[in-house]
Amino acid sequence: MISSHMSQYATLYRALKYNMLSYLKQNSFPLRDWHVKHMEQTVVRFVRGLSENATRWEVRLNKKYGKIGKVLKRIEYDIKHGVTNEEVFSFLQLMKTDSIYVEVRACEGSMERLNEIQSYYEESPPLAFNWNNAVTR
Repeated sequence: MISSHMSQYATLYRALKYNMLSYLKQNSFPLRDWHVKHMEQTVVRFVRGLSENATRWEVRLNKKYGKIGKVLKRIEYDIKHGVTNEEVFSFLQLMKTDSIYVEVRACEGSMERLNEIQSYYEESPPLAFNWNNAVTR
């Protein structure tokens, strides 16, 4: 009699555990959408460049944060948080072809800056060694 109650509880426990696991899935990148938008905004800001009537403050910030190295660093930060290289590359292609970004492309030097960013994301990323998939003997 005791063993039948224990088996019922064990079965109920397994069923509850299965249901909890199906509802509670790990979200490795909780702010992924935010990082995708941040990557897009970063690229648009860099490609657009400074306006002709930029304030001294905007010129100063552009001098500090508007270089290709800082832009790539921000994009890499977004990639660490869920944005894929394919998404970056596809967004760069979209900027070249879509009519939404006509005024961004119309700015002086924008196509050179867009090609500069695109040159970093055209080639495939280097293969990283994953210790979880390594075969040990």
